[in-house]
Amino acid sequence: MKPLYAGPKLRELRQRLGLTQTAFARGLGLSLSYLNQMERNHRPLSRAALIGLAETYGADLAVFETDETARLVADLREALADPAFQPKPGLADIELLAANAPRLAHAFLALQRAHRAANERLAALDDRIGEAGLAMAPSPWEEVRDFFHYCDNYVDPVDRAAERFAERARLEEGAEARLAAWLEARHGIEARPGGPALRAYDAERRVLMLSAAAEPASRAFQMAHQVALIEQGETIEAALDLGAFRSREAREIAKIGLANYFAGAALLPYRRFLEAAAAERHDVEALARRFGASAEQICHRLSTLQRPGEKGVPFFFVRVDQAGTITKRHSATRLQFARHGGACPLWNVHQAFETPGRFIRQLAETPDGVRYLCLARDVTKPGGGFRAPVRRYAIGLGCEVAHAGALVYADDLDLANDAAYQPIGVSCRICPRDDCVQRSVPPLEKALSVDHARRGVTPYVIGG
Repeated sequence: MKPLYAGPKLRELRQRLGLTQTAFARGLGLSLSYLNQMERNHRPLSRAALIGLAETYGADLAVFETDETARLVADLREALADPAFQPKPGLADIELLAANAPRLAHAFLALQRAHRAANERLAALDDRIGEAGLAMAPSPWEEVRDFFHYCDNYVDPVDRAAERFAERARLEEGAEARLAAWLEARHGIEARPGGPALRAYDAERRVLMLSAAAEPASRAFQMAHQVALIEQGETIEAALDLGAFRSREAREIAKIGLANYFAGAALLPYRRFLEAAAAERHDVEALARRFGASAEQICHRLSTLQRPGEKGVPFFFVRVDQAGTITKRHSATRLQFARHGGACPLWNVHQAFETPGRFIRQLAETPDGVRYLCLARDVTKPGGGFRAPVRRYAIGLGCEVAHAGALVYADDLDLANDAAYQPIGVSCRICPRDDCVQRSVPPLEKALSVDHARRGVTPYVIGG
């Protein structure tokens, strides 16, 4: 079992309880010096400490198991690639900060976001640059994205509430019909097709209008979303309180996100979906047929199976548009996506637009030597009419090759062949590869040299 270092979380719990180190150590049955070393991350949490935390203080041990260090390290490395930071700290220093002072790390990331936003506004001659407080605040969208990013895209109270609802409403008998019946019987709300919006609720008339052009899975999702807003207000508000959002807009966006989370978890309830995923060997199309869901819904749900004690295969999930912009991202793996800009052009998620209607596979290796099995497929969302716009995306799903045996997609791949792995990166800004044929900009962490007498793949030499 990997040693569990969770000093900042242990210290935060003690402070929240209003205890001195002496009193806390006594309650855990530990010496003061041993507790002090654990809080400073000089020692891992002992078995005796974990037992004491659960029995004496009623602590949820899952809080200590959740490790956000990898995400913080990835985000800090990207932030520190900014030319404003000179000299740049090494990886060991970054890991030390993320592990021992996560609050300081988050504060630094917020400051870097403000610095970046201010520079972008200046470059665009934004007239609003003088408005009070605007340059220092992260956008509401960024706040919400980070909320889900650092809770591992798994919100336990909402997930469990959705699972209980799915059982009570018997959604396994046909989600769209059962949800319509539930809204009618419990709330006197009639769900009917019509109108341009995916979902439009008229509270006075008690009518929920759903887009007739939407797929059945989408209509079911929107009805489940409405159930969340009506029935799960207390659960959602409690989760929002934990987010400590800076603005009303961020809180309202997060509320939509949590209602969406409830809807997805109700249509694909945790334990039933986890068991089905294992039985189908994570065949996305088979799972989509089994649950009456879309491929995107299945892939997104696979990336959220991180319930403590009942975890599934750790996946990453991403959605990109045709310009390469990441519109959704989450990773339960060591692969962390760039916070700004697009994904690596060598990644197969971009190729998915060229092969519509089918999954493509890729064996990939990141600069840190970790290898992944990557899946990608295009997703088309029709507008429902000749002149209606059609939205196109590509979705990517993947896991480390250590888990590839649990996926049907790995059956005929030569996982042991080093030559089968495509070198990919996270972002050109922080990728150290000096021989990449698709490099768009030089890495900010390395020095460059230019030889006017010679031209290679790029007009400069990295680290020269």
